[in-house]
Amino acid sequence: MGEQVSERFRVHVSVRDESVDVRAVGEIDIATVGVLRSALWAAPSRSVLRVDLSGVRLLSAAGVRALAAAHLRVRAQGGELVLVDPTPVVARVLRVTGLHRVVPVVEASRPVAEPPAPARPSPAPLPAPSAPSPLAPPPAMRHVPPAAAAQPVLVAA
Repeated sequence: MGEQVSERFRVHVSVRDESVDVRAVGEIDIATVGVLRSALWAAPSRSVLRVDLSGVRLLSAAGVRALAAAHLRVRAQGGELVLVDPTPVVARVLRVTGLHRVVPVVEASRPVAEPPAPARPSPAPLPAPSAPSPLAPPPAMRHVPPAAAAQPVLVAA
């Protein structure tokens, strides 16, 4: 399908029978996200849209928003967006923003038909109560019984 280039970023798109592969290289930030967004929106509808992030050095919030919007668009068309081989920096951004829970992130050697299940951390056990809860009201603000509530009561600490 072609290549779109900016000064710090380029995108190459290739179309196959069942998928579209988008390879992004460079920095995805507010200045370059338009190139990525254009490539994602111009991609023809297929069952899988793979975005190869192995060449991306930086992924800003603008890039995360573009990927999330592309995910919604592809899903509305009955397809799936898959992020492939993010660099460690990009993988961290995907984890911190939670996008890795919404969009499958896979290694290139792993088939797209079997995206990894999101890891579910086991809940941490609750600590045993040892001290009064910081949410408990102070002793001077205890509950007033209903019989005494008929008269105004002022309690000072």
